[in-house]
Amino acid sequence: MADPAQASAHPAGGEPPKETDLAFARRMRKDFQRIQMEHEFAVDEVLTKVSILRKEFLHLHRYNPIEHVGSRVKSPASILRKVARLGIEPTPEAIRAGLHDIAGVRITCSFIADTYRVLDALTSQTDVGVLLVKDYIAHPKPNGYKSLHALIEIPVFLSTGPVPVTVEVQVRTIAMDFWASLEHKIYYTYDGSVPAHIVASLTEAATLADQLDQRMEELHTEVRGAGWERAEDSAPDADEQMLMRAWESARADAEGDGAKGAGSAG
Repeated sequence: MADPAQASAHPAGGEPPKETDLAFARRMRKDFQRIQMEHEFAVDEVLTKVSILRKEFLHLHRYNPIEHVGSRVKSPASILRKVARLGIEPTPEAIRAGLHDIAGVRITCSFIADTYRVLDALTSQTDVGVLLVKDYIAHPKPNGYKSLHALIEIPVFLSTGPVPVTVEVQVRTIAMDFWASLEHKIYYTYDGSVPAHIVASLTEAATLADQLDQRMEELHTEVRGAGWERAEDSAPDADEQMLMRAWESARADAEGDGAKGAGSAG
């Protein structure tokens, strides 16, 4: 026999009771915390990859193209505001599909060529899925903004299994980063309504920043060609001398053991 309480709660042919406001709020809090956690883990994965690249460049190439690395993950409140503004359904599936800037990593490089080199090294890894790349260095925005943007997908391995998470990666030079930071502060100060003469000055500053990047790139290429690369092929340093001595000692020991073995056999 059916439970009278259930019968009254679910009348025949009727709709199930709607979720209470409190239950909805609790579910949203749990969902948003999980989304934030997944993106924090994804950022950690990207930062680890960048750290490995830095060490590889230093150890194998004696050169580090990465000057600075920063990251951020939107807070649940910030995610909620953007979801509401864009009209996205507040479910984990809809948020993951509709918001691609919850997690961000910014890599600042010394020179323009380094930006392409670093992004290529990062996106060439087999567990990194490339969703989109925008080259604002080759094709700057009208206001002069320059940077490489890439949406990548990183697998985050949780106790329930792997979860693909999107991370926005920006790669730019020091000059590009300085200009972009200043531009952001100015637009924030004026709440988006920046006077025309300041906009014109910003655009001019972007041109000057680009000229600085180009000049520094030329100097970098000239100096490396003149001495840095040849220095790697010159006299060995202390570590190399130590390795050579260790190798010669190991070979001498091996030859001595071989001679002893031959004498015993005879």
